[in-house]
Amino acid sequence: MDETPADALGRFLSIADTAEVLNVTVDEAFALVRSGELAAIRVGASGPWRVERNVLESFIEAQYEEARRISLWNQAEFTDLPELFDRQPHGGSDLQQ
Repeated sequence: MDETPADALGRFLSIADTAEVLNVTVDEAFALVRSGELAAIRVGASGPWRVERNVLESFIEAQYEEARRISLWNQAEFTDLPELFDRQPHGGSDLQQ
């Protein structure tokens, strides 16, 4: 039976394996977990963190989707309209009287 590289890693990845897949440092991968951007579980009360392979794949797909949306936003005709960016916070009116 042929085993693909993804299957060889198993269901759960260590933070080091996760970092390798993402091509980032272990500290950067751990920061994603700490911030909640990348869901992970802890094995035991003080055991190692593990990232489920399908959660990592979903995270990667979400990053591609975010990049696509940002690209589309930057290409949109209305991104240079100051009216979209000069609004006052908390419902304040941006109309001049």
